[in-house]
Amino acid sequence: MDSTRVTEQPTSFERPQPGVDPADPRGAFLRTPTPERAAGTGAALPVQGRAAGEPPAPGAGPGAGAPGTVTPGGSAPGPAEGPGSEHSQPGTGPDAEPDAHRPRPAPDGIPVQPADGQGRVVRPPEGKERRTGQVTRPGRPTPMRRDGDRLRFVGAATRRIARGIDLDEIVMGLCRATVPTFSDAILVYLRDPLPVGDERPTGPLVLRLRRTDRIPAERDTEGGGFMPAAPPEPSELDSVGEELCTVRPGSALAEVLRGVRPVFTDAPAARAALPELLGEEGASAVPDGQRAILAPLRGRRRVIGAALFLRRPERIPFEADDLLVAAQLATHSALGIDKAVLYGREAYIADELQRTMLPETLPRCTGVRLASRYLPAAETARVGGDWYDAIPLPGSRVALVVGDVMGHSMTSAAIMGQLRTTAQTLAGLDLPPQEVLHHLDEQAQRLGVDRMATCLYAVYDPVAHRITIANAGHPPPVLLHLGGRAEVLRVPAGAPIGVGGVDFEAVELEAPAGATLLLYTDGLVESRLRDVWTGIEQLREKLAATAQLTGPDHPPPLEALCDEVLDMLGPGDRDDDIALLAARFDGIAPSDVAYWFLEPEDAAPGRARRLARRQLSRWGMDELSDSVELLVSEVVTNAVRYATRPVTLRLLRTDVLRCEVGDDVPQLPRLRQARATDEGGRGLYLVNRLARRWGATRLSTGKVVWFELNHG
Repeated sequence: MDSTRVTEQPTSFERPQPGVDPADPRGAFLRTPTPERAAGTGAALPVQGRAAGEPPAPGAGPGAGAPGTVTPGGSAPGPAEGPGSEHSQPGTGPDAEPDAHRPRPAPDGIPVQPADGQGRVVRPPEGKERRTGQVTRPGRPTPMRRDGDRLRFVGAATRRIARGIDLDEIVMGLCRATVPTFSDAILVYLRDPLPVGDERPTGPLVLRLRRTDRIPAERDTEGGGFMPAAPPEPSELDSVGEELCTVRPGSALAEVLRGVRPVFTDAPAARAALPELLGEEGASAVPDGQRAILAPLRGRRRVIGAALFLRRPERIPFEADDLLVAAQLATHSALGIDKAVLYGREAYIADELQRTMLPETLPRCTGVRLASRYLPAAETARVGGDWYDAIPLPGSRVALVVGDVMGHSMTSAAIMGQLRTTAQTLAGLDLPPQEVLHHLDEQAQRLGVDRMATCLYAVYDPVAHRITIANAGHPPPVLLHLGGRAEVLRVPAGAPIGVGGVDFEAVELEAPAGATLLLYTDGLVESRLRDVWTGIEQLREKLAATAQLTGPDHPPPLEALCDEVLDMLGPGDRDDDIALLAARFDGIAPSDVAYWFLEPEDAAPGRARRLARRQLSRWGMDELSDSVELLVSEVVTNAVRYATRPVTLRLLRTDVLRCEVGDDVPQLPRLRQARATDEGGRGLYLVNRLARRWGATRLSTGKVVWFELNHG
């Protein structure tokens, strides 16, 4: 038998008889025959060993069968205790005899056997349980015969219950610790719904059967591989239990739960409460006598459920001391459930906080495909300061952001949320990347002292196939080229956000079509097992090796690439949060772009219609000419009315047709409902009805109004 299992389940089991298999997979082992001691070879060993050098008990004689002495396999009752005493202590009588041998304690959990006057083990009739005289099937658990058994069992059971973190683990720990050691079956009822913390429950008290556990039909072969000698017999305990139970105020069940202390079900109050808890049929299946204990589960503030411990009729009934055991189990379980519910609420809040502070979905931008991953530092720390974002910008550009606030707490997550919102606002102003980091630095200083973070901000232009990057103390990005070559981009590191008084520098690099840019936080490349630059080099090698699998002309799928990157993490590499943002640059070919400047004059709308019609004819999109001419005319008319500089008109052909009109007036247009007598005000209404999507974005030099149309 596994020594660990003995420690966790300190039940008083019998030793197996050689050559005999146990009949019950969960029960005790059969007894082992003890050889008789030859007369005159010395007295039996006392159960409780003496310390080295301790003199023998006074008045001890050489007799082998005196009261208070035991053989190696048994014990004799003291003078004040009869053979049927549950907690008789061997070797403590006044006539205890000395032992010529070195004393040795009996093994824990193995009950000593009573001996007769000749030093031989007294065996009860076949099939009879000693002390009680009741019939016990071979392999059934024997009772706890000493207070030490109960203490060891309670200690092991409470440790097992305390190991649980969530609700299911705690309830399962209670069931596994009690069956079959303490009871043959257990039913655990919990309040539905469970109140959280100091919340005051509303509505009637409803108990839901959360979990049941019984001795299974087949033994779990994990511990010893024993198989049952015969199929188990059906028991009435298998039919006990109702799914839901409504506790009526003033009922017998309500009074038992209010009493807090466990009670035997043969008590009048508990017997009256069983039909309400189990139903009439279930209550009738509960064995008579002290073979069932009903224990209320009381948390910090109120009763949150009940546990019913059951023993089969062929097993000895519970004793009065078992009520104390049930009380300890119920108390530890209820307090653990209370804490688990609180932990679940905090985990839910943390998950919701993290979910709302990160992008729910990434935008679909023209000329670039995006994928992302986020992993918290640990299961118990669900929130952190890492974030990523992708923000569409005017001119089909996109801003790529990744940052890391120091720490893994709610405070870090709150600061991260404020910085992310600030970055989105600054991106909407179309500021250069270095200016965005400068304003983020000022915002971090306003949030308080030591509110530092690292951030990398990049703007990708699919028309120019260029990317502009500014860095504030963040790990450099890695660019995976189409041929499989991976390089770490040389970007000035800069100081972290929140230091103050530091200028940031931006660099403009080429972003070829088919290349993949990987932005990440330091949790991906730094751990206790490696430094940052070693991790960056491993990341570069991982990207290059992954690209070789798809060949030089086909980049790896973006989602699969993110998974491969995360697979490089070992068991000891999760010391920090990980945010990952991957961007595949598709770009827009020059042949799919048309760009014009229009002077702010009355003839500009007509010229814009002619230019748009001619370009659509070149692209073979004549079916869109009427709609595009109408919408371009309306948008250009609004632009030249207030513009003082040339107006820009650009057409982009991708999976959709996109039209952009820019001017130097920062005021954004608003969609309004024109009255019947108004001569204008219907241009944006037409755009809203005919376009697939439309919008307006403010720039540092004015604004851009754009719309999109589907094409075949």
